[in-house]
Amino acid sequence: MDGLGRRVLVTAFDGWNDAGEAASAAIALLRANGAYEPVFSIDPELYFDYQYTRPHIESDVEGRRTLRWPEATLYRPVRHARGTQLWLLAGVEPARAWQAFAAEFVDVMLREDLTGIVSLGSMMSDVPHTRPISVFAGSENDQIRTALELERSSYEGPVGILSVLSAAADVAGIPTASLWASVPHYVAGHTPSPKATLALLDRLEDLTGARVPRGDLAAESAAWEASIDAAAADDEEMTEYIRQLEATRDTWDSPDASGDAIAREFERYLRRGGDGPNKPGRDDPRR
Repeated sequence: MDGLGRRVLVTAFDGWNDAGEAASAAIALLRANGAYEPVFSIDPELYFDYQYTRPHIESDVEGRRTLRWPEATLYRPVRHARGTQLWLLAGVEPARAWQAFAAEFVDVMLREDLTGIVSLGSMMSDVPHTRPISVFAGSENDQIRTALELERSSYEGPVGILSVLSAAADVAGIPTASLWASVPHYVAGHTPSPKATLALLDRLEDLTGARVPRGDLAAESAAWEASIDAAAADDEEMTEYIRQLEATRDTWDSPDASGDAIAREFERYLRRGGDGPNKPGRDDPRR
C-alpha cells in the first residue's frame, strides 16, 4: 500500500494514551488472533518506576508463584504472508528516559526493515456513547497525509510516549501515522470501551490494507452501549447530559452544519458550565 508500506508496526501503551483501555485492547486482540513472536523487550529496570507501575505476583498452572514485571515488547508475525503485515509494539508507558526508550525501539524497527508505523491512542472526550466513535487520523509526514488523506494535528502542549516514539521514528526515516479514538469521558475511567476498540481496528484496516480481526467486539460494543443506557435511565441528570452531547454531535455531523452553527452550539455548551474532559497533559492530537 502506498504510504506506510507492507511492514507496518502498530503501537499502543497502557497509560495516559489509553482511555477506556481502547488502544491496548486493540493490540491485545491483534496478538491473540495472530501468530507472533517477541523480537525485543526493554530492560524494565531502566524505564519504570515500580512505585507507580508495580510488578504483579501470579500463580502458574502448577501453582508456582512468580513476579511479572512491567514491560514493553515488540512482536513480529511468525509467518510471512502476501500483502501488508502488522508488527506489534505494546506495553506500559515508561516513567523515565523516554528518549533512550524510543531510540532502543527505533533501532529494532530499522533492523526489522519496518516501512511505517501506526500508533493507536484513545482520549476522554465530550462525546455521547450512543453515536459512532470518532477517530482522528493524522500524520506529520506530508507524503503520508497526501497518500492516505490524513489530517495534521495543530495541538501544542504536553504529550505521551506515542508522540515521542513517532518523532524519533520520523527522524530515522520511518513514516508514521496516528489513530485516536474519542471515548465518552463519563465512562472512560470506569469500564473498558469495546466500541472505541472496534472503531480503532476498523480505521487501522482502512489505513494499512491489512486484514484485521474483530473478534466479538460488535456484540461487546452493543452490550457496552446497552449497559450505559440502563445506568443513564436511572439518572435524570446523566440522561439530560447525554441528550446535550447528542445534540452537539448531530450538529457537527450534519452536512448542512455551518461554522457559525457549530460555534453557537459550542458556546451553549460552555454556558452550561462544560470545561472539557481532557486532563492537563493528555496527548490530544485534535487541538
